[in-house]
Amino acid sequence: MLHPGKIVAALEAKRNRFTAADRVRQEDLDALNRAVEGIVALSLSEIESRLSGVPWPGARPTAEQEQYRSLVVPFSEQWSNHRQAREWAMGVLRNVPTFAADGSQISPSRDISIPVAVVQVGWFENRHQDGGAYVKDIAVEVLTAEELAGDEEVEGRFPDWRLNWRRFEMEVERLTAYMQAQADAHPKPLCFFDGSLIVSFAQHMLPERQQRYVSAVLRLLNTSERTGVPVVGYVDTSYANDLTVMLAHLAGLRLSGRVSDAGLLRPRMGWGDRSPVYVCARDDAVLDRYYERVCFVYLKTTAGNPPARVEFPRWLYEAGEHGRVLDLVRAECVVGTGYPYVLETADAVAVLTMQDRERFYRLFQEFAEREGLPLRFSRKAVSKKGRRS
Repeated sequence: MLHPGKIVAALEAKRNRFTAADRVRQEDLDALNRAVEGIVALSLSEIESRLSGVPWPGARPTAEQEQYRSLVVPFSEQWSNHRQAREWAMGVLRNVPTFAADGSQISPSRDISIPVAVVQVGWFENRHQDGGAYVKDIAVEVLTAEELAGDEEVEGRFPDWRLNWRRFEMEVERLTAYMQAQADAHPKPLCFFDGSLIVSFAQHMLPERQQRYVSAVLRLLNTSERTGVPVVGYVDTSYANDLTVMLAHLAGLRLSGRVSDAGLLRPRMGWGDRSPVYVCARDDAVLDRYYERVCFVYLKTTAGNPPARVEFPRWLYEAGEHGRVLDLVRAECVVGTGYPYVLETADAVAVLTMQDRERFYRLFQEFAEREGLPLRFSRKAVSKKGRRS
């Protein structure tokens, strides 16, 4: 059990480290704030010239730099109450399907003798038609010992990498299948990917595993471009610093810590405001970086929280479709009270709880008994179950 008094004492012992880190972050943020106004007044050609010697400067501006000369693009709609906001949102969404897929999993347990895991991917399509037409469904896959075998002794930081990868792959498969089925649809639906289209987390993996993730995202981007169906990667709480890295390069600043883009933009934005569109140019160690095929904006979807990061394929910006798509994202966030309703619902469809985990192991035990499999539970697991029952 947790001992609050000991936790408080442990936190107090590290007070100086917390405050020192926050002081460094604030100093960097102050330096960026002082430099911002001069930077955003630059023309696109001036910015491109200053960044020409930096292969991966974090981000690159688009033609919106010339158009806005600001870090914030104001949202034009104003409402007096939430009813008016919902009316606007439903008008924007009417007859435009939105689709999202999300995954959940049950990891293999060391408490049983047969390795087994579960991946469940749920999806939700809301057609926004009269009568409330929608689709909810799930796909379930069980992974056996052979499918879970990996190189844990080589890469111990990712002991469940095969399980995590299969979940990621199934989410991408579901989205690409939907986009292919909607290639001839009018109007085109909007697909939501739960997370970033920039797979920086893969840089810590072995090259073959990195390539799997890169190839999966490229399939998503290619399918979106080929079918003309927009897809957005939605990151509700983003700590990315692509924009602040670019600004630091332009201002000649050497930041001591890490200042997030969302932290820089938060005090400048009201609900519905967004940043200009930027092209991602993140400097990380992922192989075969495709990042310049991905654009991003920051979009304020709640009154109190930092803006969300919204990523989308570059073709969408070049086709001039990003304004319509961002209005659809805003509308989904109005309906979902700050978070896209379609993603929220897909998560609710997919989620596996602790009770689901226990139910799965009971079903697996019954299956093993029927099949004559030598299933054993560790003494620790038996003891815990006895203490908690």
